[in-house]
Amino acid sequence: MSQFNTISFGSSRRPITLRIAPRSALVALILAVLICALGAFALVTGEYHMTIAEALRALAGNSQDRLANFFVQQQRAPRVLAAIIVGAALGVSGTIFQSLSDNPLGSPDVIGFSTGAATGALLQIIVFSATPAGVAVGALCGGLVTALVVYGLSYDSTVGVGGIRLVLVGIGVSAILHAVNSLLIVRASLASAQTAALWLAGTLNAVSFDSMRLYVIAIVLLLPLALMLSRPLNTLSSGDDIATSVGVKVRTRRSQLVAIGVALIAAAVAIAGPVAFVALAAPQIAKRLARSGECEMIASGLCGAVLVLGSDIAAQRLFAPTQLPVGAVTGTLGGVYLVWLLIYQSRRSQ
Repeated sequence: MSQFNTISFGSSRRPITLRIAPRSALVALILAVLICALGAFALVTGEYHMTIAEALRALAGNSQDRLANFFVQQQRAPRVLAAIIVGAALGVSGTIFQSLSDNPLGSPDVIGFSTGAATGALLQIIVFSATPAGVAVGALCGGLVTALVVYGLSYDSTVGVGGIRLVLVGIGVSAILHAVNSLLIVRASLASAQTAALWLAGTLNAVSFDSMRLYVIAIVLLLPLALMLSRPLNTLSSGDDIATSVGVKVRTRRSQLVAIGVALIAAAVAIAGPVAFVALAAPQIAKRLARSGECEMIASGLCGAVLVLGSDIAAQRLFAPTQLPVGAVTGTLGGVYLVWLLIYQSRRSQ
């Protein structure tokens, strides 16, 4: 009996086929239910409590309670949507780069891609006072340039790109970009510096449907595209020679995946700033839960959404009425996770 269930969609000439293990499907279902539960909790709790029915009526615009309409439509629903979409983008992007580098530390927030996207966005915000579209373009350009620099400096003609060399180069580039970001904030006006400093911590405090509409559309379009191109990820992580021998166009597919991964990071950074460690932790947690590489990207996206949404609820509720940046919570959790991962990797290598 087959261990996988096969699902095909798309055109009859070039169908897109996914193999889904029962355990992976169960994990994805549990994560999706957890996202719904966390989203419902975020909608009904806070300064103004309400029932699920009242929250749903307010979300649909049918509530007679003006306060309920205000809190749900203007504050809570945009924040929940932003947390889910940002977490999914970070989780999927983390899977792409960890697989391409064949290293659990090769996530975009460790090797500098998130910091590069933040630098591009900061230049647009502080120097050019750009519109949301301009911030998105700045984040995308910053992420792409950083990716080119990191991959270029870490390339080795004998082994290609990957391993500890990529991580070390990425950490070095990230440190330089952090210094650039600090310089930009120091040279900015007081108001711009305060806004930028809060944004750099990773925050969902000021999101609205209007401010993030463009980025949400971009992420919604990019996620299925990443899924379509993700089939050769396991093969690519095994080495260029093996991937080429089974018919994968290595350079083309790697370039496509890098571009999509950077675009996802750029859109997520444009919404919430550089939310730390989600792209690092989500793929590894998903891999340990699903225990199957076939649906790792789906599980990683859902796991990222759970991490950001849960962390944002904690950021709002733990020290209420003071609201922490969501990045402060994910950074704390991610720091603990990173220490554990380094110890685990060290013990495995011994």
